[in-house]
Amino acid sequence: MSGGNMRFAGKVALVTGGRMGIGQAIARRLRDEGARVITAQRGRDAEFEAIEADFADPDCPAVAIAEVIARAGRLDVLVNNAGFMQEARAEDMSLSDWNRMIAINLTAPFLLIKAALPHLRESRGAIINIGSIEGIGCNPHHAAYSATKAGLHGLTRAIAVDHGAEGIRCNAVAPGWIDTDLAEAYIDSFPDPAAFRAGIARIHPVGRTGKPEDVAALVAWLASEEAGFVAGQVWTIDGGRMVQLSLP
Repeated sequence: MSGGNMRFAGKVALVTGGRMGIGQAIARRLRDEGARVITAQRGRDAEFEAIEADFADPDCPAVAIAEVIARAGRLDVLVNNAGFMQEARAEDMSLSDWNRMIAINLTAPFLLIKAALPHLRESRGAIINIGSIEGIGCNPHHAAYSATKAGLHGLTRAIAVDHGAEGIRCNAVAPGWIDTDLAEAYIDSFPDPAAFRAGIARIHPVGRTGKPEDVAALVAWLASEEAGFVAGQVWTIDGGRMVQLSLP
């Protein structure tokens, strides 16, 4: 929070996957700026009011939205953050694994938006989808993940076009390398984690990797009335990684 800003006083936000990583940072930022924050994910959330939900189940999104309304009576901000990644080339990935990633990363956000729209219409609310730079480019062995994030970016544009006149704004953020616990565990799996960290820092023009709080700051702005003329955009937040050309 900066300067005692309370942009979300009296507002209700649902953050999926808000128990850890980027989602947790977003939930904390919105709470610190006055929102009543409810998170939804598998397992309990010790920090926030929470709904237990397995977003691989297509019935879960509508139930989660209904629960928010039952508890809080309104919904102003929906942050579709929950997702996962499984590494495999297309020819090595089973259809069931592909379908599970589509279900959680793309279908669940669609169903959450579908269920939330009547309530966001009343509040003239905002939707922020957490995409990825892998919806723009791609790392090896990420066929399904890249496809889901590109799809989520496309869904973002479609919702903005169809519902902007109703006062609903939909935007996405596309984070690059963010220092979450999962990212740290991945780095630690290498024989020389320190060398990997130095290498990953070099591909970022700003000279460092991102923090969950970096993403949270952008999400909070997009959800606020300050971004009232911003709709249907995918905001890359990657320290300049995607614009830096590689050297031989």
